[in-house]
Amino acid sequence: MGAAEVTAFLSDLAVNRQVAASTQNQALQALVFLYGQVLGLPLAEGAIRAVRAKRPLRLPVVLSREQVSAFFLHIADQARQVAWLQYGSGLRLMEALRLRVKEVDLERLQILVRHGKGGKDRMVPLPRRSVEPLREHLRARWQQHRLDLERGEGAVHLPEGISGRSPGQEDNWAWQYVFASARLSRDPRDGRLKRHHLDDHHLQKTYRSAFRAAGVLVPACTHTLRHCFATHLLERGQDLRSIQELLGHSDISTTMVYTHVSTRGPSSVASPADDLPE
Repeated sequence: MGAAEVTAFLSDLAVNRQVAASTQNQALQALVFLYGQVLGLPLAEGAIRAVRAKRPLRLPVVLSREQVSAFFLHIADQARQVAWLQYGSGLRLMEALRLRVKEVDLERLQILVRHGKGGKDRMVPLPRRSVEPLREHLRARWQQHRLDLERGEGAVHLPEGISGRSPGQEDNWAWQYVFASARLSRDPRDGRLKRHHLDDHHLQKTYRSAFRAAGVLVPACTHTLRHCFATHLLERGQDLRSIQELLGHSDISTTMVYTHVSTRGPSSVASPADDLPE
């Protein structure tokens, strides 16, 4: 079987089985990997012309400012600081967890996000209320790093190419993760014990517990705080173009989805039911 059969299979997923666009795309990527990496018969570029499943417009879950405040009452420690950067800076969860010490500027109130989605860098604001907690946190991290160095375990995983261009940077404080794991883990590439960043799955569980404790009934998750960042900025009068830059969206249409959930958008229109006489 070749490209024709793969095309027929993927079209059948969309037309007859009516799967979601993400499911069809996952099947496509799996088949491309199978043919290219396992069978050694890569599918020619452009050979797959399947009917594509439609991706419906899904409005993001957004909380009120009061709900966000209630959420922060039920979260603590490093998880709380990560959450502040998601809500106050619009970071994705993994962008926050992969932050290095040198990318946080406490004086200029800026965060440099390296290799975000799509491999893009961007600058985002650092909330003023995060400065002192982060300063204290980094002091504790520095002490932790010194102890690691004394034990010969102060290395950290570096981005691809950095270790080759700048040898010896693995132990450099500037390259350490801001939000580090309490445990050391062994790097499978070189076998060394290193301190990785916090586990994202653990953070997701912590967020869910905090949302439940805050009485949030909608299906909120870690990404919800990023949605709240964008929507609350829009409601404060910030222009869409600036929000697009802060979020790192390639297309303004992706950012425009927040106009549908903002209280300044269509949802702010008063219902005619409110004008009916009693």
